[in-house]
Amino acid sequence: MSLSKHFNSKDVEEKWYQYWEDNKFFRSVPDEREPYTIVIPPPNVTGVLHMGHMLNNTIQDVLIRRARMKGYNACWVPGTDHASIATEAKVVKMLREQGIKKSDIGREAFLEHAFAWKEKYGGIILKQLRKLGVSCDWERTRFTMEESLSKAVTHVFVDLYKKGKIYRGKRINHWDPAAKTSLSDQEVIYKEKPSKLYHLKYRIEGTEDYVTIATTRPETILGDTAVCFHPEDERYTHLKNKKVIVPLINRAVPTIFDEYVDMEFGTGALKVTPAHDANDFNLGKKHNLETIDIFNDDATVNEAGQLYVGMDRFKVRKQITLDLEEAGLLAQIEEITNKVGYSERTDVVVEPKLTLQWYMSMPETAKPALDAVMNDVIKFFPPKYKTTYNHWMANIRDWCISRQLWWGQQIPAFYLEDGTVFVEETIEIALEKAKEATGNNSLTIKDLKQDNDVVDTWFSSWLWPISVFDGFETKEEVDYYYPTSVLVTGWDIIFLWVARMVMAGYEWRGELPFKDVYFTGMVRDKQGRKMSKQLGNSPDALKLIEDYGADGVRMGMLLCSPAGGDLLFDDSLVDQGKKFSNKIWNALKLIKGWKVEEGKNEANEPAIAWFENKFNKVITELEKDYSQYRISEALKTTYSFIWNDFFSVYLEMIKPAYTDGEQAPIDSTTYEATLNFFERLMQILHPVMPFITEEVYQQLREREATDSICVSKYPKAIDFDESTIQKGEIAKEVISKFKNLRASNGLSPKHEFKAWANVTDTSLIEDFTPIIIKQGNLSLFEIAEGEVANTVSFLVGKNEFFVDLGIKIDTEAEKAKLAEEITYLEGFKSKVMKKLSNERFVNNAPEAVVNKERQKVDDADAKIALLKESLSKL
Repeated sequence: MSLSKHFNSKDVEEKWYQYWEDNKFFRSVPDEREPYTIVIPPPNVTGVLHMGHMLNNTIQDVLIRRARMKGYNACWVPGTDHASIATEAKVVKMLREQGIKKSDIGREAFLEHAFAWKEKYGGIILKQLRKLGVSCDWERTRFTMEESLSKAVTHVFVDLYKKGKIYRGKRINHWDPAAKTSLSDQEVIYKEKPSKLYHLKYRIEGTEDYVTIATTRPETILGDTAVCFHPEDERYTHLKNKKVIVPLINRAVPTIFDEYVDMEFGTGALKVTPAHDANDFNLGKKHNLETIDIFNDDATVNEAGQLYVGMDRFKVRKQITLDLEEAGLLAQIEEITNKVGYSERTDVVVEPKLTLQWYMSMPETAKPALDAVMNDVIKFFPPKYKTTYNHWMANIRDWCISRQLWWGQQIPAFYLEDGTVFVEETIEIALEKAKEATGNNSLTIKDLKQDNDVVDTWFSSWLWPISVFDGFETKEEVDYYYPTSVLVTGWDIIFLWVARMVMAGYEWRGELPFKDVYFTGMVRDKQGRKMSKQLGNSPDALKLIEDYGADGVRMGMLLCSPAGGDLLFDDSLVDQGKKFSNKIWNALKLIKGWKVEEGKNEANEPAIAWFENKFNKVITELEKDYSQYRISEALKTTYSFIWNDFFSVYLEMIKPAYTDGEQAPIDSTTYEATLNFFERLMQILHPVMPFITEEVYQQLREREATDSICVSKYPKAIDFDESTIQKGEIAKEVISKFKNLRASNGLSPKHEFKAWANVTDTSLIEDFTPIIIKQGNLSLFEIAEGEVANTVSFLVGKNEFFVDLGIKIDTEAEKAKLAEEITYLEGFKSKVMKKLSNERFVNNAPEAVVNKERQKVDDADAKIALLKESLSKL
C-alpha cells in the first residue's frame, strides 16, 4: 500500500477510535488479572471541553493505556457530575425564557424539565473527550444522579445520621444570593478587592458623646444588637453597663466586653451583628444577644431591617452612606484593600446568613484520612501538597451538607406535623418508625413531609470511587477494582473532593480509595495568566485538535506540564507535536521505501547493538519516571530518543548508500531489526500519541484484525551493556563534530577529509570505524599515537580527534574556539565544586549522586588539560 505524502490526522483519528471501540479494547470486566483502575474526576454535566480537561484526561489516558499494554486489567470509569447549582441555574434560565417560573410548577415538574435538559445537553463533554482519544470504558459511564448512585447517597446520609455524625442546626453560613442556597467554606473563593472602611458614630445613650466604630459593611448596622470592647481597653471602661444608639434606626443596644476584640484594629470598638457574621454570632450566643436577620434570600433588605426594605444590599450601602453623612454620623471613609468572598459557582459576593442547615461532624471522620496521607499510605505527587492537606485536615470544621435547591439528592428526613423527624432511606421505612415512636398506627404517608433541601453535590461525588462500582449494593466489582490505582486531579479541589473521598474510603471500606494522587497544575497562557473567557486567552479545545491533531495537542501539553506545576500554554507546543507526527510519518515512508534482499550486513551490527542496548537503558529510565509520575520527563526522554537517536543517528548509520543515483537494497537482517525498533518505539510512545502510533504499527507489518498497538505488549527492560552504549555515543558525537566542522568552515557535506584518533582505548572506536568513515565522509581514518601536525582537533570525552580539512586553517579562530571551550569547562567545574562544597548536599544526597558530581570534576579537569595543551601548540 502506498503511503500518503503527508500525515493527515483527520484521516486516522476517527478510523482508529471506531476500530478500538468496535473491538472493545477499552472494556474491562473482573478476571484473574491484576486490575489497574482510574475513576475520572466527573466533569459537570453542564461542561464543555476546555484546556484543563484536556491536560487532566490526557494524563489519565497515558497511565491507563500504558497499564493496559503492561498486561493489567485496565479499567477507566467515565461519568459526569450533576452539578446542583450550575445545572439548576441553567434549567431555571431555560424555563424563564419559556415564561415559566420554577416556583409555579413545583418540584416534580421541575425535575422532569431538568432531566430532559440533561438528556439533551448534558454529557456533551464525554463525546468531546473521544476526540482527544481517551480510552475510557464507555459502557461503564456513570452519572451522580442516576438511581443507583442516588441510593448510595441516601444510604450514606442515613448511616451517618444514625452514627451521630449528621445533625441539624441553626448557625451562620455562606449564602449565595443568586443561587439562593447555602455554601460550604470550600465553595467560597476569596478575592483581593479595593474596598472602603466606614467609620460610624454611635451615640452613647443619655449623653451627647459618641463611640466611633469602623466597618466595611455599613448596611448591616440595621441588624446590630450590641457594641463590643476588650475588657482591658482603658479607653472604654467607662462604658460598662451602658447602651449606645445604632445610627439611623435609633435602636439602643448594650455594650459588652470580650477578649475576642482586637484593641489594635480600627478604633478597638466592634459592632455586633449576630445574624450576619460568624464571629458576631458566637458573641451573640455567649452574651445572650438578640439576633435580627435583615436580609431576604436574594440579599434584599426585609421588614426586620426597618429601613430600605426591598432594596439590594449594595444599593443600600450607597444610600446609607449618604444618609449617615447627612445625619452627621459618618466620621470618615478610609480606602482599603479587602478580601471578599465570592461563590465559586455564580461568582456573586456571598452573604453570611443565619440559616437552619444539616451538618456533618468531621473531626472523627478526618483522623484516619489525615494519617493515611501524612504516613504515605496514600502518596501525593508532588508531595508538597501534603502540607496543604495537613493544614486543612488538622483544622477541619463541620461540613454544611444541605443546599436549598431541587436538583440533587433530596435529604431523607421526614417530618410529622409537630416537627418530629425520622431519617430513613425511604418514606415507607420512616412511616413504620413514626408509628413505632408515636404508637399511632393510623399514620399514613400523607402525614410525613420530606425535607425540601438536597445534599451538597460533593456529598455524592465523595462516594465516587465506591459508588461507580455499585459498592453499597453489591461487593462483586468493588472488591475487585477498589482501591483504585491513582487519582489524577487538580490541586484546587484537594479539600472539596480528594480529602472527602479519602474519608469516605475509610468510613465505608476501611481502606484508602486510591494508592496515589497525581496533582495537575493550572493551564495558563504564556504570560502566566489564568485562562478565562473575559481575557480571551482560552483556546477552543476542539479547534486545536482540528488544527494540530489530537496527538499533537496531547504531546504539546505534556511536554511542559510537571506534576503540580502550572502549564504555560503556547500554540508552538502543539505545533511541535504536529511536526513530530510528520517526522514519524516521513521515517515510515523512508523505511517502507527501501528494497530488501536476504542476507546480513555485518557493518551494521555495531549500530544495531548500540541502539538495542540504549533502548533497554531508556526503558529502564522510563519505568523510573512513570513510577514517580514524572510524565513530562518521560515524554521528553521518549521524544529525544526517537528523534535524535533513531531518526537522526541510527537510520543514518544503517541507511543503504546511493550509487550512481540509485539506492542499494538493505539486508534483511538489518531491515527486520529496524522494523522491530520502530514497532517498539511506537509502543512506548503510544500512551501519549495513540493515533499516529496505531497507524504506523498497522503499516509496518501485515496484522491480524484484532492486533492493535493499544493491546500489544509494552516493551520490557532487560539488562544492557553500558560499554556498547558508550561506543555508539562516541561514534555519534564524532560524526556530529565532523558535520559541524564542515558547516563552520563553509564546506560541502560531500567534501572529503582525513581524520586521526588518539583514543584511550582503540576498542572504543574500532567496531564503529566503517560507520564513522561512511557517515563522516572520510578518505582516511587512522589511529594516531599523539598529536597530528597541521590539523584541527576536538575532544570527545577524553579522546582527541584530528582533522585535515584540506584547506588553510585560521589559527586565530581555532585558538578562540579552544579558549571559549576552556572558559565554559572552567565555569562548569566551578558550579559543580560549589555544589560539592555544600555540606548538606554531600551529607544528604545518595552516595552515587555525590560520586557522579565528583566524576564530573575529574572529567572536566582532564578535558581542560587536553584543551590547554592543544592551545599551547597552536
